[in-house]
Amino acid sequence: QVQLVESGGGLVQPGGSLRLSCAASGDIFSINAMGWYRQAPGQQVEFVASITSEGTTDYGDLVKGRFTISSDNAKSTVYLQMNSLKPEDTAVYYCWLTTPHATDYWGQGTQVTVSS
Repeated sequence: QVQLVESGGGLVQPGGSLRLSCAASGDIFSINAMGWYRQAPGQQVEFVASITSEGTTDYGDLVKGRFTISSDNAKSTVYLQMNSLKPEDTAVYYCWLTTPHATDYWGQGTQVTVSS
């Protein structure tokens, strides 16, 4: 079994920054990619960003240029640096991990609230 533990969420003013972290532990034999999704109240789950084990990154259109994903493969940890935050970024952010066998794991989520 694999566990994903997120941290770093909270309340921030518009224009501010937050850094999310997600540490994976457990029966991790190989990671294909890790990343983040988010879900705002009453909205569908939305892709935010991902990074492969080789370092290839991808971003959702709404966060390109503002968010940066990075990883520490030795620690099985992924980070999401969020800058220039907007109220519409308010959501629960979920960490995601996928293996080469296409098995997906999800974290419990961390709340990010952007408000003045």
